[in-house]
Amino acid sequence: MSLAANDPRPKSVQAAVELRRRITTGRYSDGRLPPSRRLAEEFGIAGETLNKALRMLVAEGLIFSAGNRGYFIATDEEDAGDAKPDVVEDIKEIRSQIQALAERVAHLEERASGGA
Repeated sequence: MSLAANDPRPKSVQAAVELRRRITTGRYSDGRLPPSRRLAEEFGIAGETLNKALRMLVAEGLIFSAGNRGYFIATDEEDAGDAKPDVVEDIKEIRSQIQALAERVAHLEERASGGA
């Protein structure tokens, strides 16, 4: 599954969006993402581009890196800790809004650099 060539967003953003979709739909039910090299090949992108996408998801708290063991999906229990449920929901909403803004900024930067 290569990323869309006609999508104006940077490939790293496209990869992050696709990985987020896969995670939220339960595609990686064992809680572990496939190796980075395999994902990069599957998306048809460079390894560094995939790493940018993974860093975005780490920053959101959706996944975490276990060093040489790979990337794992952060569970709600890991994210929530001892936080109250309404605080957890607020954090999830803020993460969602930040991601939407990041995608808009990436799109605007792509347009500004002459990509559109």
